[in-house]
Amino acid sequence: MNCLSPSILSADYSILGEQLKLLDEAGAQYVHIDVMDGSFVPSISIGLPVIKTIRKCTERMFDVHLMIDEPVRYIDDFAAAGADIITVHAEACKHLDRTIEAIKEKGILAGVALNPATPLSAIEYVLPKVDMVLIMTVNPGFGGQKLIPYTVDKVRDLKALLEKTGNKADIEVDGGVNLENVETLLAAGANIIVAGSAVFSGDIEENVKGFLNIMM
Repeated sequence: MNCLSPSILSADYSILGEQLKLLDEAGAQYVHIDVMDGSFVPSISIGLPVIKTIRKCTERMFDVHLMIDEPVRYIDDFAAAGADIITVHAEACKHLDRTIEAIKEKGILAGVALNPATPLSAIEYVLPKVDMVLIMTVNPGFGGQKLIPYTVDKVRDLKALLEKTGNKADIEVDGGVNLENVETLLAAGANIIVAGSAVFSGDIEENVKGFLNIMM
């Protein structure tokens, strides 16, 4: 199943509740929440208080993407705040297997993310444990970047690997995704589409519907 996960990194935080309602009305299935610590990535973004507050604004899946060092320290907190999926970066975890287990123990979905230059081999042994793999199609830390072309091949290689091993994990892509390239990413094997600027710039409802018309 293809799902759209609008990234609120590009939202207007002064009217965030209203914009979440627009996402609901337009049919977006997920809400992508980027958490950045200023260490693993250069930027600092929202944290637990904001997630707790907006949890009451929508029943959509909270797709929480932790771009933070040693995220295992905060798994319990983000689960309690309302995360339905927690995705951690392989590059940020000293003990990736332990971190994935900590997420699963909370009864929520576990994802693992890879930066553009990180090879798929970095997660080969934990693939059977994860529900989703996030392929970063830009270098993480900032919105509004252009998609890195070779990451499309990486998505295609991941899809082949999952099919070879009989793994049903979702493939998510994040970074520089827009109405012009989303079809290419879907054809490569992605089924969870993160879009920030392409959703929140202009008419949110029309932008969401534009993505869903292609994805469905």
